[in-house]
Amino acid sequence: MRILSPRTHGYLDYVTVAIFLLAPLVLGLGGNPALLSYTLGIGHLVLTLLTRFPGGISRIIPLVVHGLVELAVAIALILLPFWAGFSPGSPARRFYLTMGAVLFIVWLLTDYRGADNSAT
Repeated sequence: MRILSPRTHGYLDYVTVAIFLLAPLVLGLGGNPALLSYTLGIGHLVLTLLTRFPGGISRIIPLVVHGLVELAVAIALILLPFWAGFSPGSPARRFYLTMGAVLFIVWLLTDYRGADNSAT
């Protein structure tokens, strides 16, 4: 069930960027979890700006490729707390598990081949 249009996905991408950039301050993340969050925020911003859809500026990356990158990031974020040894119940663990799940759900719901992915 692909109910999110490319335009709506673009808006959600900018919200995602803001969440990654603000999370260290709001959740008190420090060290590597904070650095990773800032890196993900900047990386997601670059990906969004370069994607060929209504939210993009340069429109170099096809929306389908954008979706594949987001799927890979979602899976990595879900696995990250276990790989990195974040303690159970820690803000970093909850944040990355939540963001991985949210990115995965958005991936499932987005129509990557939608009619308005012509970037108009």
